Amino acid sequence: MRQIALPIAVDDARSFETFVAGDNGALVEHLHGLRVQTAPVYLWGPAGAGKTHLLEACAESARARGARVGWFDAAAALPWGSEGAALIAIDECDALDAPRQHAAFALFVEAASAATPIVAAGRLPPVDLPLREDLRTRLGWGHVFAVVPLAEPEMRAALRREADRRGLFLSDEVLDFLLRRFARDLKHLTARLDALDAYALREKRAPTLALLRRMLAEEE
Repeated sequence: MRQIALPIAVDDARSFETFVAGDNGALVEHLHGLRVQTAPVYLWGPAGAGKTHLLEACAESARARGARVGWFDAAAALPWGSEGAALIAIDECDALDAPRQHAAFALFVEAASAATPIVAAGRLPPVDLPLREDLRTRLGWGHVFAVVPLAEPEMRAALRREADRRGLFLSDEVLDFLLRRFARDLKHLTARLDALDAYALREKRAPTLALLRRMLAEEE
């Protein structure tokens, strides 16, 4: 019997409540209603748009109802199986190698027979995915949503929320610098916040722009 990857360890911040929807309101509403359905949901968009966050939010929501979740991505060990899962999530679809493409297609077959919902994500729309045709077709025949990256005001609000959650005060100049210096990828920028928080605690200093510059200089 094949083993199912259960459960995944999800950051407690990765929920629908902590996702800044921006222009993705209709998508979030659709995912909130994900229970039993035969049509899969596929999310696509650039790195940092929030695809993995939304998949993990779906998983967190399912587990909160006492359901089991099968989580699979380009690094998940084989074999894959979905026995006992009430939700199947497949991340990084654009990076699946040939064996994992075969495994993902088998998940679709299992899900269809059990009426198990599938939510998947990748950087490219289904038509452009470098995958075997039968898997690409399965990913594209259901509900397909483009995840729209946050605009700058929304990104600022998200960073302030993450800073507040850590008890970290961020000045406007620190925010300006982060948004100018780094890609507007919320996951990456949040990691920068964590690094700044730890550095400020170590140095027993406030997280100012000068301290951030010093931290970055030491990293080079």
